[in-house]
Amino acid sequence: MKTMLAIISNALCRITGRSAGEQTVSEGGRVVASRSLSDFTPQVTFDIKKCDVHRLEAGPPVRAELTREQGLQYYRTMQTVRRMELKADQLYKQKIIRGFCHLYDGQEACAAGIEAAINPSDHLITAYRAHGYTFTRGVSVREILAELTGRRGGVAKGKGGSMHMYAPHFYGGNGIVGAQVPLGAGIALACQYQGNNQICVTLYGDGAANQGQLFESFNMAALWKLPCVFICENNKYGMGTSVERASASADYYKRGDFIPGLRVDGMDVLCVREAAKFAADHCRAGKGPIIMELQTYRYHGHSMSDPGVSYRTREEIQEVRSKSDPISLLKERLLSNNMASVEELKEMDIQIRKEVEEAAQFATSDPEPPLEELCNHIFSNDPPLEVRGTNPWSKLKSIS
Repeated sequence: MKTMLAIISNALCRITGRSAGEQTVSEGGRVVASRSLSDFTPQVTFDIKKCDVHRLEAGPPVRAELTREQGLQYYRTMQTVRRMELKADQLYKQKIIRGFCHLYDGQEACAAGIEAAINPSDHLITAYRAHGYTFTRGVSVREILAELTGRRGGVAKGKGGSMHMYAPHFYGGNGIVGAQVPLGAGIALACQYQGNNQICVTLYGDGAANQGQLFESFNMAALWKLPCVFICENNKYGMGTSVERASASADYYKRGDFIPGLRVDGMDVLCVREAAKFAADHCRAGKGPIIMELQTYRYHGHSMSDPGVSYRTREEIQEVRSKSDPISLLKERLLSNNMASVEELKEMDIQIRKEVEEAAQFATSDPEPPLEELCNHIFSNDPPLEVRGTNPWSKLKSIS
């Protein structure tokens, strides 16, 4: 009888993720696992996918250390971005969010891995699929959703929308395809000029990779050895066109020609983190720019106006979700190596859902910016300036 009970107990433990000696306590009707930190594995070293390299004698390591604290942090970051984007999808379909809206779900490992590899004082600029980076650069879900709904409490006071969000050392969110790349090279030039040991991470998509301004930026960055990490987030489709139909060469990490490059599994947060660390160290060592291609995937269409299934099949999307989802991959690593429990991650998921719901409530109840603030923040430090309105008798003030 005791043997049978032990077998049943061990089977239940495998299903729930708890250890055999684990105790549970009841909190307001919920059963919560009670485990001490000593029950968990504090650190594990994982084998990760090798990067393809261009003009480099060696690439990033193929083994990555992960602490329990880091794992939980990355999980929370990626799950928050996922839930935030799903809420944005819902608000858009309710016509509460209007205009352009490009969602990031599926690509969370890119933003989380890059942020884990650089310093808060480093700089980052990206294209219009910017919500994830806005969050990892320190902006709250509340401010992001409020910006999407055009409210006064948004990160850009409700006047920027999906494509134009900013934070300290984060320069957006840019609506013109590829135009952020020369801006990123300019930020890297400022870092070099000031000698502050900072770098600029400049992101663009595979759809922007054929822009002429990219190659002009690459050329200047290489000539001047600028501390710039150029990153192509290759999500396989530029708008509705696959990379095979859009580019004669889809080896985007080699596109710098004379600039070293890396091709990285962008669905694995540890691969992204280790490659981004390698690239950042390359720049800080005075070796000049480097190009990274992150092979990733977006679950939504190009924007909310694109259903995303006219140029690819639902089966293709589902296959990526089932085999390569960045959140599921990290979750499996944490659970299978006893770095977290099922209950712990479920509790985190509940907290994240609550946070996103509260942010959405704020984003739908906060007032819109008043007309008199329409022209504010045009200039950074000038005294109030009169701005001509829609008729000769209408005058608005610009206040920084």
